Amino acid sequence: MTGALRLGGAAFQPDELAVMAIVNRTPDSFFDRGATFAADAALRSVERAVRDGARIIDIGGVKAGPGAEVAPAEEIRRTVATVAAVRATFPDVVISIDTWRAEVATEAVAAGADLINDTWSGFDPALAEVAARTGAGLVCSHAGGLPPRTRPHRIGYADVVAEVVATVTGLAARAVRLGVRPDGILIDPAHDFGKNTRHSLEVTRRLAELTRTGWPVLVALSNKDFIGESLDLPVDQRLEGTLAATAVSAWLGARVFRAHQVGPTRRVLDMVATIRGDRPPAVSRRGLA
Repeated sequence: MTGALRLGGAAFQPDELAVMAIVNRTPDSFFDRGATFAADAALRSVERAVRDGARIIDIGGVKAGPGAEVAPAEEIRRTVATVAAVRATFPDVVISIDTWRAEVATEAVAAGADLINDTWSGFDPALAEVAARTGAGLVCSHAGGLPPRTRPHRIGYADVVAEVVATVTGLAARAVRLGVRPDGILIDPAHDFGKNTRHSLEVTRRLAELTRTGWPVLVALSNKDFIGESLDLPVDQRLEGTLAATAVSAWLGARVFRAHQVGPTRRVLDMVATIRGDRPPAVSRRGLA
């Protein structure tokens, strides 16, 4: 668990900090408001993300929050052709499918996806079976027991971090029993999912409790409501807060960072890695000439 994370043909070493770029094939996503809903726009976004340093592309076809119903067939229509196009154009990039539905994951993996990003905490228990059957990786997350696309209301925990750790490690153990590769499993506390702002902040402060489990930790912090409420800022003004949370999470041991703004995220992670001593400075001239 503490060794290399293997997704598709890529290996991510324990000291490597990887960016997962968000590409939403949705008309109503909370951040980009449908900017990558069109197929050509989605591919341009992937091209930019790869150029800016993303090694994983996360493709989703359903808005996480409440909204218009999206049937499985429509989710497949939105995502699978894009997965295939990205695989053909960028053969070395890791492709993730953001879905809670086993039928969608099955089609996406067949089209070239390497990772199933289950942000709804095993709501469809067959999703892990898809990963086991196909060899795909799997993200095990915590959503507080809520069904997909619902928001928490007056939710409470005796100890939110203990609840998160128990849930995600339990899902990871189940996945291994089903035959999912241990080196293809990540855990995600899923900030904002089934949590209020104070919960998400506590999870961030205590992230080391997740990294100590030995499973690679993915964090999806980008422009989320806990950042907006912490700073009282709208969704289009949350970059600095996102990057601060990113730096803290990286320092505490997270390994994969799901992000809208890839370039700034990549630079923050490079700086954290350099401070830690895992990456040399890009140049070293000061005091030497």
